[in-house]
Amino acid sequence: MALVLHSGSNNKNALKALIAAEYTGVKVELAKNFEMGVSNKTPEFVKMNPIGKVPVLETPDGPVFESNAIARYVTKLKPDNPLFGSSLIEYAQIEQWNDFSATEIDANIGQWLYPRLGYRVFIPPAEEAAVAALKRALGALNIHLASNTYLVGHSITLADIIMACNLSHGFRYIMTKSFTKEFPHVERYFWTVVNQPNFCKILGEVKQAESIPAPPSKKPAPAKEPAKPKAKEEPKKEVKKEEPKFEEEEEAPKPKAKNPLDLLPPSKMILDEWKRLYSNTKTNFREVAIKGFWDMYDPEGYSLWFCDYKYQDENTVSFVTLNKVGGFLQRMDLARKYAFGKMLVIGSEAPYKVKGLWLFRGKEIPKFVMDECYDMELYEWKEVDINDEAQKERVNQMIEDYEPFEGEALLDAKCFK
Repeated sequence: MALVLHSGSNNKNALKALIAAEYTGVKVELAKNFEMGVSNKTPEFVKMNPIGKVPVLETPDGPVFESNAIARYVTKLKPDNPLFGSSLIEYAQIEQWNDFSATEIDANIGQWLYPRLGYRVFIPPAEEAAVAALKRALGALNIHLASNTYLVGHSITLADIIMACNLSHGFRYIMTKSFTKEFPHVERYFWTVVNQPNFCKILGEVKQAESIPAPPSKKPAPAKEPAKPKAKEEPKKEVKKEEPKFEEEEEAPKPKAKNPLDLLPPSKMILDEWKRLYSNTKTNFREVAIKGFWDMYDPEGYSLWFCDYKYQDENTVSFVTLNKVGGFLQRMDLARKYAFGKMLVIGSEAPYKVKGLWLFRGKEIPKFVMDECYDMELYEWKEVDINDEAQKERVNQMIEDYEPFEGEALLDAKCFK
């Protein structure tokens, strides 16, 4: 009996097994005349998977469901398959990235995409949380890929197959160039992988989304066409049925909670006004932007903090150090409404020094930032004493990217605004 995959041909979860089969040299056939919403409700299908999810792989020894399990099964059919790495630690790392891909990438893409397609309830705070979580995951992935061509080792593994298929859903439908440009190493990795011959054979040409789907209208449009032509919408229905795992996550009430910083007394300092002044000042920076900052600054509503990286001796490679700082700023995205920051990478040769200045809403570093952004504990934090003229001058120099800074050249200066 041949291996038969019960699924539509464009199901990204089914594509994992088909690509793995190409690398493994195993023949996997798609079930003939498979119709989502019909074929997966037959008694024969329900016997293979009682909850009716696709894909399901029919094998001589019995059915296998769940897409990652199917891809593993197909891969294991070839003894010592290089798709599982060359050692126990590589195998563990492949499984690590498979789990990361499912929980951090795929889940958050789904939480962002499916409500906009009308297959989930569209809740703006829930979308905001999903996008922030996805950016955090892509930031971590971007750092790893800064010094790695593939996820594990020096060739394609099962981890790359699963990651690329999950990312393809985002790239095709919602992750536009303006979104992914923040993660250049992820972009390079994705296009490298999906253009491999075995991927092209299954995926075909992958085109990146040019725009983000608009959320569904609250007022349903009148039905002007008979129900029968709506069968053309089946590819979308297929997505709806194949991703029930996102249903449970939609109920999360946390995004609706008020941030404690929103409950603070109003401040005379309007953070967005300062960010606009900083961005728009091109000349006479000291006289315009720096003076404007201190005119706006409200020590009752905001606080200033210096940070120094605790492990400066480890900063021996320039691009790794820059990526480390870039990843930190991406993970700080959750605080964008409440913070402004400058991060300096200092020195003309290794080890490079990483130092920063941060403006936070409130009189202390926000608890949710300390809890959610693990980079915070990698830095020593010291509140700025604005009554100390030397410290105020250090603030000025960090804001304006003054060089030499503390006697050394600036390798780079990054702004969070």
